[in-house]
Amino acid sequence: MQFSLAELLALSRLSATDRRQVYRLNTIAKCRGLLQPYLASLPSRYVDNLEGWLNSGSSAGPQRAVVHWFSPLYPERLRLIHDAPLVLFVAGNLDYLSAPQVAIVGSRAASHEGVAEAAYFAEHFTRAGLLVSSGLAKGIDHHAHLGALKAGPTLAVLGTGPDIFFPKHHQQLQQQVEQAGLLVSEFAPGMAAHRDHFTRRNRILSGLALGVVVIEAKLRSGSLITARLALEQNRALFVLPGSIWNQHRSGNLQLLQQGAALVVKVDDVLNELNLKRTAPINAEEGTEADENNCGRSLANPQLLANVGYEATSIDTIVARSGLPVAVVSEQLVLLELEGRVASVTGGYIRVGRR
Repeated sequence: MQFSLAELLALSRLSATDRRQVYRLNTIAKCRGLLQPYLASLPSRYVDNLEGWLNSGSSAGPQRAVVHWFSPLYPERLRLIHDAPLVLFVAGNLDYLSAPQVAIVGSRAASHEGVAEAAYFAEHFTRAGLLVSSGLAKGIDHHAHLGALKAGPTLAVLGTGPDIFFPKHHQQLQQQVEQAGLLVSEFAPGMAAHRDHFTRRNRILSGLALGVVVIEAKLRSGSLITARLALEQNRALFVLPGSIWNQHRSGNLQLLQQGAALVVKVDDVLNELNLKRTAPINAEEGTEADENNCGRSLANPQLLANVGYEATSIDTIVARSGLPVAVVSEQLVLLELEGRVASVTGGYIRVGRR
């Protein structure tokens, strides 16, 4: 016995009180009575939207499906959280729904250092055999997905229906995630973004994961909400450190004070989760390609040592290096072209591996 499309939509719209009743039931038949009031008020266009979305997927491409509470595909980790969603609208490779994964979260208004770290950790978690998940927002989420896609699949939990591109300029990225990994949403096709959707999304993001890695978080941010949810769900919480003067990391420092695990390298997370690499990488010394690029560098490596991970002015770099302003300016351009420093307000910052 299976749910109809209308019943699946009704199931996804149950109130918190009715959801709690479903958790206690063990068959589809027993919960059908709860759905009747919701079915009576369900606009027919919602069913049409869902049917159209399911049918618009390519038979040779990613799968599109509705995974409900009673389905064997429903992920067990998510089933154990408070207020678990009864329905998931998914697109991509359904095997990834229950794959071992780590969530990467952080600020939408991310720093250059933050986006570089998000991409680095995401890529190398993926190379180590973990599925990286995030929320497909701009900033840290965006670069976490991009970093993961360099090495394999990634999973995105959405705050909209799976057919909605939000933000709109992430359309191509969302399509890439669907093709290579998995999109997950508790919101039906056609459902636009609303403020409260993103907190609801965050509980799923942390609920699916073995642990959550906070790259960058201010004291009041959605990332701290996800961190709190992770702790409530008994998930491992990992936090990158930062300067006491960096407002982007003020939430990180608070989490570290409260006992979150400090992370400076990929193996810190793998060891805490008792996981072994399934595809070893040389995280400490870089890849062979990185070493070759360093060998061909035209920039002065001694100058790089004078650029900090916080904004460093040209005057400071000149004073530290003892080189003429013209030489420093020329070398900084070369280092920026090589992706080793980035120009920011107030000067330059060092990017890449610490």
